Amino acid sequence: MRHRPVRRFAAAAAGAALTAAGVATTTAAAPPATASDSFYIYDGSAPLASLAPGTVLKSRTLRYHVLGIPTPVTAIQLLYRTTDAQGRPSANVTSVIRSISGERGEAVSYQSFYDSLNPADSPSRAIAGDVSLGGVVANAETLFLAPLVAQGYNVVIPDTEGQSADFAAGPEYATTTLDSIRAATSSAAATGMGSDTKFGLMGYSGGAIATGWAAALAPTYAPEVNRNLVGFTEGGLLVDPAHNLKYVDGSLVWSGVIPMALIGVSRSFGVDLSQYMNSYGVQVYNELQKGSIVNALGQYPGLTWKKLAMPQYANPDSVPDFVTAVNKVNLGSYGTPTIPGYIGQGNGGFLEGTFSNPPGIGTGDGVMVAGDVRALARQYCAGGDGSIKYDQFELLSHTGTAAAWAPLALGWLNDRFAGRAAPSDCGRIAAGNSLAPESLVVPEF
Repeated sequence: MRHRPVRRFAAAAAGAALTAAGVATTTAAAPPATASDSFYIYDGSAPLASLAPGTVLKSRTLRYHVLGIPTPVTAIQLLYRTTDAQGRPSANVTSVIRSISGERGEAVSYQSFYDSLNPADSPSRAIAGDVSLGGVVANAETLFLAPLVAQGYNVVIPDTEGQSADFAAGPEYATTTLDSIRAATSSAAATGMGSDTKFGLMGYSGGAIATGWAAALAPTYAPEVNRNLVGFTEGGLLVDPAHNLKYVDGSLVWSGVIPMALIGVSRSFGVDLSQYMNSYGVQVYNELQKGSIVNALGQYPGLTWKKLAMPQYANPDSVPDFVTAVNKVNLGSYGTPTIPGYIGQGNGGFLEGTFSNPPGIGTGDGVMVAGDVRALARQYCAGGDGSIKYDQFELLSHTGTAAAWAPLALGWLNDRFAGRAAPSDCGRIAAGNSLAPESLVVPEF
């Protein structure tokens, strides 16, 4: 009971921020969600496979919640058809905050960094009123959303990880994001957006996974969406997970992301990496099956791959399933965006307890590898339209870079919507790492 006034104050402050920004405040028409909320279940008669990606399956209007407390702000939620990492049809949920001045015809698809293996921690659940430890991230992101709606944008917030919470599965993040835009623009009466609505993509960290992959796959997966994208902005970007796992190996804070990523990627592609783990590895693997970034950060200081794996698999590249999976989520092996981009990346990982500097990988912000991000930016410069702005924030950690990047990202998006020429740092970005796929090595039996 002693925390309730604090909770209510935080909820009121966040709600006031959105309300002051000019968000509609219509009375809600649906109760808060619960873990067994039937809204998330597709119960239609037509097979999902027979429906086009982005098809709206259900919709509801409810009050935007913060820490379980309803605010005056209205959110529209859509259950829609999308595609998972294995190409199978699936259902997912997105949330829309409609601008009070929606006639400007502009919207931002904001990808959350909720980073969880538990579907209960998704943004839509938090917005609908569920309260969970991992869901605190989605609640905190209200402070990122308020400046967007203050500018008059409609804001679309997809549950990027899908309903099975496939953490770090980049291709699935892309399809859930792009199909969310399809769903929002096909529900004009509810969302105020249509086929001509211009969109910007925005996300940091886990949200950058979705933003980056959506920008890269849009030209082939959703060309009609791509035509209406004005640009993408992302910070703290995951590019080659095989490099990241080696970079955070033994970290004081971020090493817990190792088992989280292993679980998420193996879950998304239907592989079982636990068969290569020792008894301690299996224990950690089981502990985090529904864990979130809150459960992982700082909870396994000094954790390494070797501490998780059987001796003969001391090198992760000796595990065939690992090599196959990480190559599928290497952003550097996929397409190049055809729209302008702004990428921000920190390079002060020692501030977050990551002191490593592995050969061929180098340093980063504590969890993301700066050399990988530079390499991707240079790759996009060479294969795209040359409109890539890149900022490397020396000495800033992953957390610190978010604060530096966010206002710059909003300003950059405002300029794209205004039709101003996109700035470019192409030709000035320092060399990065090789983003070549991992090669399988012979296990040491």
